[in-house]
Amino acid sequence: MTKTAHHELVILGGGPAGYVAAIRAAQLGINVACIDENPRFGGTCLRVGCIPSKALLESSHLYEEARHRFADHGLKINGIEVDLDAMMARKDKIVDTLTGGIDLLFNKRGVTAYRGRGKLRDVESIEITPCGGADADQPTIVTADQILLCPGSVPARLPSVEEDGDRIGNSTTALSFPEVPEKLVVIGGGYIGLELGSVWNRLGSHVVVLEAFDRVLPGLDNEMANLAHRAFKKQGIEFHTNAMVSSARVDESQVKPCTVEVVDGETIYCDRVLLATGRAPATDDLGLAAAGIQTDRRGFIEVNEEFQTSVPGVYAIGDCIGGAMLAHKAMEEGIVCVERMAGIASEMNYDVIPAIVYTYPEIAMVGRTEEQLKEAGIEYKKGVCPLGANGRARTLGDTDGRVKILADAETDRVLGVHIIGPRAGDLIAEAASAMEFGASSEDIARTCHAHPTLAEAVHEAAMDVDDRAIHTA
Repeated sequence: MTKTAHHELVILGGGPAGYVAAIRAAQLGINVACIDENPRFGGTCLRVGCIPSKALLESSHLYEEARHRFADHGLKINGIEVDLDAMMARKDKIVDTLTGGIDLLFNKRGVTAYRGRGKLRDVESIEITPCGGADADQPTIVTADQILLCPGSVPARLPSVEEDGDRIGNSTTALSFPEVPEKLVVIGGGYIGLELGSVWNRLGSHVVVLEAFDRVLPGLDNEMANLAHRAFKKQGIEFHTNAMVSSARVDESQVKPCTVEVVDGETIYCDRVLLATGRAPATDDLGLAAAGIQTDRRGFIEVNEEFQTSVPGVYAIGDCIGGAMLAHKAMEEGIVCVERMAGIASEMNYDVIPAIVYTYPEIAMVGRTEEQLKEAGIEYKKGVCPLGANGRARTLGDTDGRVKILADAETDRVLGVHIIGPRAGDLIAEAASAMEFGASSEDIARTCHAHPTLAEAVHEAAMDVDDRAIHTA
């Protein structure tokens, strides 16, 4: 006999968009359920994306520091070596702790959790195919007054790249290599490829990055991307821009089992290949057509300003609707969407969504780039503070980088902030807060910043917008 259950709101997908939306809905008194096909909630971000990659970035950075920079601090260490199994175990423990925390939050807030593959039967019901960790007594059909789709995204694929999930794989594969590859080819010079490429470069791989565009980190401010490119080259990463991959395949009979062919370029032989050419919406096999829900040609679900799809009562948020594929953007949409369902006048400001690349140096931005302002014909003023002028950066021994603030030439309103250097991802929060409240560069410049801190570089850059920097010539 088919088991059924009914909820006011059913959320399909338990990643950052879905689990945050579920918790906020429960706080608002909505009878809510969340369905996810994985044994643990948390989506790509917590399980095989943001969190595990940052754990490996931190561990590999410490290894690099111990080998090359501790001596500058008078710390001499001999015989340091990598225990890859221990490093991976630490990463997995962090993932287990955070994903397990979602279960605790669901229980505390009264969110009903279903583990299984959810598929729309129509506009008010979802069929669940149980997966590992599912309660044997959970229903197989769930009905709802409203449905919120949060399926997330998956690594994009290239037809010319023959992924085997081992030697040639995506970002998930690269989180769990069984050994440090002698030579690793990364296809794609975006943030995913550079972050994971940095991990394995630090641990001893010869990393070769192939980027189809004429620069790495397309979409970032050009000045910051160029500074990062130079830094990565100094670290030993090899780059080939304007490099179109025509094929990548595995032949275990070769000494180097992976062969990568580049249009009008040399054939590269390597131990492993990481395909990191972006992400695509995970909207296949969700039953969208059966419910009459429309997608665009790339598979993104079309929604209006209320996050409602073409079908009344069915909503969508997160990676599946396009825009910046960032966990914090998805989380914010989750909160705004359910608050609007509850009649709260909640707003989403897409002009103030920070983005961070967790390489060394870190890169962070919020708002518009110089290139975007020029293209839009907007007159602007620029203030810059090199980190070499910052006392805290000097004490850290980490002075490569800068803060750049772009402000409207007429109103002085901050239009964009770009940071490259230590802890850029933390520093960008001040800029995002300032922009959310419509601050001017003068507002930041008139705010007393603690000394000595890296945040003083933000203050100095704001002063420089009006050509009155104190600590830089």
